Amino acid sequence: MAVDIAGLLADLRAESEVTTALLRPLPPEGWDAPTPAAGWTIRDQVTHLAYFDEAATLAVTDPGRFTAAAAELAAAGADFPDQVAARHAGLPGAEALAWFTSARAGMIAAYAAADPAVRVPWYGPPMSLASSITARLMETWAHTQDIADTLGVTREPTGRLRHVADLGVRTMAFTHVIHGEPVPDEPIAVDLTGPAGERWTWGPAGAANLVTGSALDFCLVVTQRRHLDDTGLRLTGAAARRWMSIAQAFAGAPGPGRPPGEPFAERGAG
Repeated sequence: MAVDIAGLLADLRAESEVTTALLRPLPPEGWDAPTPAAGWTIRDQVTHLAYFDEAATLAVTDPGRFTAAAAELAAAGADFPDQVAARHAGLPGAEALAWFTSARAGMIAAYAAADPAVRVPWYGPPMSLASSITARLMETWAHTQDIADTLGVTREPTGRLRHVADLGVRTMAFTHVIHGEPVPDEPIAVDLTGPAGERWTWGPAGAANLVTGSALDFCLVVTQRRHLDDTGLRLTGAAARRWMSIAQAFAGAPGPGRPPGEPFAERGAG
């Protein structure tokens, strides 16, 4: 079945608008507000998105140049996302928002013009075009969660969480590899309740290892925006429990996760 690239891009645009709607009213000092990501301000969240949107555009339009630039960035150390944030720490909020808006538009245009069959390099294994778009949507949703938490805003979950959840499932093996652990031999099934009460499932029925709960909670965990203990996820089997304790849907070195009991940890309602 052909992947609906146009539909994916429409969802990415919609998710992007959620982000910009939170940012437009911010006063200049609001950009310096610390977010739940240790050491990162709202500005850092936004410049991170803008920087890697431009990287994604380069990966699609000039894979050779991207690969060279990615190798140079990775050579700076595993903390290269923090280094990118530090480079732009003095950028005024209005300029950060303009950069994000421009970089996002350029990236979406590059995706729309690309061959759907192309393989896109990244800071890990190459991806399909659809997976690259999905990864940018996931990053947008995750970093916007940090912004929303900082501002005390609760976002309404949408069906676009399906993309984030699917990527969370598909990165199960990657999560174990970056932690230096063997990929589980036994299957792990995932059974989630979407925002409208719909059921989203992955893996075989009757699997001994099972993750169940709301799609929102699952997405918060696999993007490391909530500690597992601050969600209502139910885990059956040692392999499922271990996976969810280290789950990571984004590329790069193992993330530190979030400590339990953060005050903004609302429960996913489906």
